[in-house]
Amino acid sequence: MAKKKLVILSGAGISAESGIPTFRASDGLWEGHDVMEVATPQGWKNNPELVLEFYNQRRKRALEVVPNRAHEICAELEEYFDVQIITQNVDNLHERGGSTNILHLHGELFKSRSTADPNLVYEMDGWELNMGDLCEKGSQLRPHIVWFNEAVPLIVPAMELSEKADIFIVVGTSLQVYPAADLINYVPETSLKFVVDLNLPAVPDRKNLFMIQGKATTGMQKVLETLLERKAHL
Repeated sequence: MAKKKLVILSGAGISAESGIPTFRASDGLWEGHDVMEVATPQGWKNNPELVLEFYNQRRKRALEVVPNRAHEICAELEEYFDVQIITQNVDNLHERGGSTNILHLHGELFKSRSTADPNLVYEMDGWELNMGDLCEKGSQLRPHIVWFNEAVPLIVPAMELSEKADIFIVVGTSLQVYPAADLINYVPETSLKFVVDLNLPAVPDRKNLFMIQGKATTGMQKVLETLLERKAHL
């Protein structure tokens, strides 16, 4: 029998327990920087050196942390289900935690891409990307990140995955960043839906919806236990 399709939408809260600070949009600051200066096309145009250094520090920090129990549970679920992760995070903790099918909606921290041709994307060695690092066409490399005010190229594949989900888990996201926040609305009404977060977002009440307030690690443990108890009936 084919495994049921399980889709996980993860956000900053799942990586927070590993020591990667979450972005809080309320004050417009990210690690002490104005997000408009370090995470927008205009910021890149105005001061590419600052942007590169900002992401260099994010990479350096990411290399110092390890996946947590929530990441491990996401990987363990592959034993029982056909698991696809859609993450808003740019870190590689899902990969390092053992998951094999990961769609990075907002880009990947450890990749760079050409400023001349967005199809030229490169794996990075180490954590530094500097001015003068060029693509094969001779153009400056930039972080392979979807910045504010940029389109989200992978949103359509993410919608298609959500439409096919038998089980849909939202973990560690406030469901306030669009278009990712809208993905839960593409999930079939009959599918099981779990929302896990310390501060539960406002989600319209619907059939088969379970709201679990708590950290990603403890919340995902509850989801795992619930799914294994119900597995015979799914």
